[in-house]
Amino acid sequence: MLTPAELVELIEAVAKGDQAAFERLYAATRAKLYGVVLRILRRQDLAEEVIQETYVNIWNSAGRFNSALSSPITWMASIARNRAIDIVRKKSEVSIEEEPQAMEVAAESPDPLARREMTEELKRLLECIGRLEPDRQRLVLLAYYNGWSREQLAEKFAAPVNTVKTWLRRSMLDIRECLGL
Repeated sequence: MLTPAELVELIEAVAKGDQAAFERLYAATRAKLYGVVLRILRRQDLAEEVIQETYVNIWNSAGRFNSALSSPITWMASIARNRAIDIVRKKSEVSIEEEPQAMEVAAESPDPLARREMTEELKRLLECIGRLEPDRQRLVLLAYYNGWSREQLAEKFAAPVNTVKTWLRRSMLDIRECLGL
């Protein structure tokens, strides 16, 4: 993986239409972005389609990237994540009603590639989430990792939307406290 500064340079070159820089950016970030998308969509065919759309979007919007607002990988991951969530919300190909298992929380142990790339900060976060009650862990992961709406969560947990909001808020406060924030 390239450093954030190198990724910024590549994005700046891509903004100027540099195809070689785009190829290097793609090679350096594809695995990570694909992992983000695949965890949301749970279907390789859809994930590959979203990755293709993501990189077209990156090519077209590279000139709007601002390194003062976010890191390059965060910017690219948010493009990929948002596109994947759009597909889930459209329910045209992956329907929560038709395939509820498609939106379930990822397996407890990440794949070897993800484990290798896991930062210390992420390890601390996962440890703090692990301290929550199992239902609250699932709630937080479905909301913030899988992008479920509060209404979807309320239906899943058979609770009013306001109760779900309270559970999320308290869970996030517990996580922040655990992280020392």
